[in-house]
Formats: sequence, C-alpha cells, structure tokens
Amino acid sequence: MQGGISYLKYPVFRHLNATLSCDSAVFYESRNVFEAFKNVHINQGDTINIYSDFLTYDGNTKIAHLTSNVRMVDKDNILTTNTLDYNMATKVGTYIESGKIVNKDVTLTSTNGYYFSNSRDAYFRYNVIVVSPSSTIKSDTLRYNTLSNWAYFYGPTNIKGKDDNLYTENGAYNTKTEYAYFGKKNLYTNASKSLKGDSLYYDGKAGYGKAVKNIVFRDTSDKTVMYGQLGYYYKKTERAVVTKNAYVGMGTKDSIMVKKKLQPDSLWLGADTLETQMSLKKTLKLISSPTLQKDNELGEPESESGSKYSSRSKASPARIVQLANNKKSVKLEKKVPKLAVADTTKITLAKDSLSKKTDSILLLKLKKDTLTKAVMPPKVADTLSKMLVLKKPDGLAKQVKAVTAIKSALPPNSADTVKTRVIKAYHNVRVYKSNMQAVADSLFYTAADSTLRWYGKPILWSQGSQQTGDTIYLRLKNNKLNTLQIIKNSFIVNVNSDSAKYNQVKGKLITAFFTNGEISNAFVDGNAESVYYNRDKDSVYTEMNQTVSSRIKILFKNKQITNILAIRDPEGVRIPIAELKGDVKLTGFSWLPELRPLSKKEIITGKPKAKAAAKTKISVNTKVKSITENAKKAAPSLLKIPSAKDLVKADSLINKADSVLKNQRGLLKKQ
Repeated sequence: MQGGISYLKYPVFRHLNATLSCDSAVFYESRNVFEAFKNVHINQGDTINIYSDFLTYDGNTKIAHLTSNVRMVDKDNILTTNTLDYNMATKVGTYIESGKIVNKDVTLTSTNGYYFSNSRDAYFRYNVIVVSPSSTIKSDTLRYNTLSNWAYFYGPTNIKGKDDNLYTENGAYNTKTEYAYFGKKNLYTNASKSLKGDSLYYDGKAGYGKAVKNIVFRDTSDKTVMYGQLGYYYKKTERAVVTKNAYVGMGTKDSIMVKKKLQPDSLWLGADTLETQMSLKKTLKLISSPTLQKDNELGEPESESGSKYSSRSKASPARIVQLANNKKSVKLEKKVPKLAVADTTKITLAKDSLSKKTDSILLLKLKKDTLTKAVMPPKVADTLSKMLVLKKPDGLAKQVKAVTAIKSALPPNSADTVKTRVIKAYHNVRVYKSNMQAVADSLFYTAADSTLRWYGKPILWSQGSQQTGDTIYLRLKNNKLNTLQIIKNSFIVNVNSDSAKYNQVKGKLITAFFTNGEISNAFVDGNAESVYYNRDKDSVYTEMNQTVSSRIKILFKNKQITNILAIRDPEGVRIPIAELKGDVKLTGFSWLPELRPLSKKEIITGKPKAKAAAKTKISVNTKVKSITENAKKAAPSLLKIPSAKDLVKADSLINKADSVLKNQRGLLKKQ
C-alpha cells in the first residue's frame, strides 16, 4: 500500500451481496473506489453475472462502470455492449453507446438501453430493433419484459411479419403469442390490403384483427374502400366485416359535374353489416348479361369473353321466359375441347398379384420420337418415357405412381386459382350513385361478373323510374351501368317530372338496357301489363292506354317513358283523360320516393328523421279535429233542447277550437 493506494493481483472484493474479481486492481481506500483490469467478473445473488475488460467501482454510489467487451448475464438474458453502468443497489444496468439483449425468444438492439434485473424490464431508446421468429419490430421508444415477452411502444413503430406489417405510435405486442393492441395512428397492411382504426387488436397466430372507431379497410388492387365504426379482419380467408355506420365506395368510369368540373361518379353502398373478401372465382355462381338482337329478341347471355353461353352454363331468366313464350325447345350443342395426343391406346393390365380382381387403367402410350415433339414440361415427358417400359403385371403400383407424378408435374390450371372481390351487405342496404339509387334487405356483388344482386323487397330508382321485384340484378360493364333484370313480381313505375301521372309496367321478368348511364329501352316478359298516359305536342295528357300482352317493349328518352309497344298477343283499351274517374293503378303498385337515398350522407347515416315542428303540427291538427267532432256531436242536442247548459257547453267548445286554431296559425307562420 502506498499513500492509501493498494495494487492488488487476482483480488476478490465483496460488497452488497456481490462478489467482484479480476486479474489485477488498484484500490483507492480513501475514496472507497477501485479499478479492475482484465477478466473482470461481478456476481450478484447467484443470478447476475457481469463480465468486462475494465471496471471502475465506487463503493459510495454503488455504481460499477464497465467498459470493453461488456457482457451481462441474467438467467436466460444476455446483454452485450461496449460501456455499461450498473447500480449494485437497484440492479439496473444502463448503456448509451449501443447494446444488445439476447434470450431464447428474441434479440433486441438499440442505441440507449436500461435493464431492470428485478422486474426483467428493459427500456430502449433510438433505433430499436426486436427480432423474433415471427416478426421484426422497429421502434423509436420501446419497453420489453423478458419474462412475459410483452413489448410496449411509445413512438413510431413497425412490426413486420412474414407477409404483413403493423404500424402504431402507441401500443403493445407479445413476441411469443403474437397478440397485439394499438392505440394511436394504427395501420395494418397485407399486400394490397390495409386496415386502420383508432384502436386495433390483432392475434398474429390466429390471423384475426379487430378495429374500433373510424375504420378504413382499403384494397388498392381493385380500388375498394370500406368504412365503419367496428370491424374485423380474417387473414386466412382475406375477409373483412364492418358494422356500425358501415359503407363502401366503388370507383366507376362515369363522371358527374361538380362546381363546373367533371369528377368520377363513385357508387356508395351502406348497410348494417358489410362483408368483403377475395374468393376463388370457380366457387361463385356468375351471372352473364343478356344481349339485344336486331329483331328486338333477347339473345343468350354473353360470357365474360363476349361469346354465348356453352352447354355447361345455365340459361338466364330472360332466355327461359323467351323459350316458354315461343313454346320452342332449343337444343344446345355440347362443345368439348379435344386434346390431341399422338398414338393413344387403352392399356388393360393383367391380374394384380395382390388381388383376385382385374384392374385396368387408361394411360398414354407415346413413341419416343413423339415425346420430343409434344408440347409438355420436360418432367412430364421424362415420366412418360419411363412408363413405356412398365409391361409386367406387377407394374400396376409403379404405373399408378407414375400417373400421380404426371399430375403433379403438369402446370396448375390458372382458372382454379383466380380470386375475385366479393362484397356482401346485410340488412337496411342502401346504394347511391348520381344516376341510380336503391334499397333492399341484402345485397351480393362480385367483380367477376360486375353484377349487383339485391334481395329482400328491393327497390331501385333510376331517372324518374322506380323498379321493384323479388330480385334485382344490375350489371356494370367497363364500370358503367349496362343492363338491369327484375325477376318475379317485376314492376316499373315512371313519373314525368311535371305531373303526377304514373306510367306503369309489370310482368314476370323485366330486362332493361342502359346507354350512357340512362335506361334506353326495356322488355317485359310473362303476363306483361302496362298503363301509359299519352300526351300531345304541348305535353297535355290526352288519353290513358292500358295493355295486356305476353311481351312489351318500353322506350325511354330524356329520363321518361316515350312509348310502350305490345309485341305479342296484345289486348288493350284507350280511355280519354276526360272520361277517367280516377288514377288507374295495376295490382302490386307502390310508389315510395320517401325511401330513396338522396346523397352519400344518407348512405352512411340513413334518412333524416322528421322534424319536431312537423310532429307538433300533426298533434295540433289532431287536437282541432277532436274538438270539432265533439262540437258536431253537441250540435243536434242544441237544436232540439236549446237549454242554457247546452249553450254554455257549445260556446266553450267553440272558444276552445278557436284558441287552438290561432295557436296553429302562429306555428305555421314561424315555420
């Protein structure tokens, strides 16, 4: 010892239930400080072991300052850094020059870090990266508990999975269970799809997510955007369900004039519950659009490529009605594509050695020179070449195995893997587009045939017309209104803008065609009936024309019916307007303009409720009517028995009625 300084070799120090050892040390007794060199080791509580090349320990502050190759081991957690300050009393380690914590579940790195041995909590700041088998987390500020595997975020954070990403600025995520909660500026993305909301909950292993308030589900691949206040996402089936003010926007190629500028005319769809997902096209029952032939007959529906239906497709309702009316049967030719392969024969195998029954299998027997000419994958050609030598009876198992190999080698059928967008709407369905609006109980739409299907008392409005029926199909072509079909109990009501006369048509099936977003003509098939009001050149109504026919054609111009033509077996009557005793209405008539959505806002919130003033007016009218009825009942007795009592009673009723009427006039003036 020299001047209170001791130079020690292989010393061992004990302090606060900890043991400190090294190769050499300098002890400053007056300051209660020592410096340790090489193979520095701190052991505390038999659980914490810290190693480094150099150490300065202050016994007064109980802080150990370790540098160079620092490694702190706490059970399964290993912290490595270049510089570490460790408080022996609180068991807290701090680094500010980059560090890394590794355990059996994750690896964490950051610029600054604070490790609390007692709670197993670690706080990280700046350039934080957490790597686990299922995800990589990048954050600005993060707290991680190595015991529970929960990570807590206090700044911009990205959680990158195998094929998706979660972003938040405040939340928590368990690196083991993959369960997460996010509470600020949250966004989940998976390829072209994204989901955001004020709060997000996500179960990574189950592939299930929940969003609350201000939800937006978006798919950029088909320009679909869904909104609502409560939503769920299922990763495996690519399905999203939104409730509470749920609505979706679909882009179209129609344009509308807004403030003297042309803007895209989107279709907005709202319902109590909306569901969308990507489905295999082959699992859907698609609807094809009917075509109009030159002779005004409805032709067979077109397929997606524009060709007619094949024998494997079902005829449309329009075609069925047409065939029934014509009383003709049409035999469709069955067209089956042929596969041309050289030298095909049926090989019948001998008795299998393992079975008493005779098995046979149809195989392709090709010559060696045809293998090189055939258009097929090399693996298939090679498998077929090997099959040529399988001639023995016991070769059945090998041949079956070869056939299986061929199937696996053949390229997959793209039609079996094609997916398409599907949208389902349930209860209180509302649709708004500038040139078309609708309501129904439920709706189904798929981008595969671009057809909106309404079910459950559907009503559709276009221009000045209202369409109703059991089921309504509206097809879009090139993102524009193309055809409309109303199936069973079909009814169209058209009202001219300057009158209250109802033009009507009804039948089993109505098929309408659009031109530039407006109905140009329509056909009514099956027990067709019509009521049409003719007008002269001055737009004055002259007569009512009522027609019954098996088929009716309707012509539209400027959003109004201009003519109704009975095509088959017509019967009709014309009555001058002057001789009509009242409006003529066909059975099943209904006119419900009050249900028609008038804006995008009404798609989201529904129709506005009646004003309180209107209710007051109704109640006042009811009250006046009641008083008037009482006065009428009292009048006969006044004529027969004009007693003083009756006169007072009548006078009281009259004064009361007069007072109520004055109050009503005052309310009307205020309105």
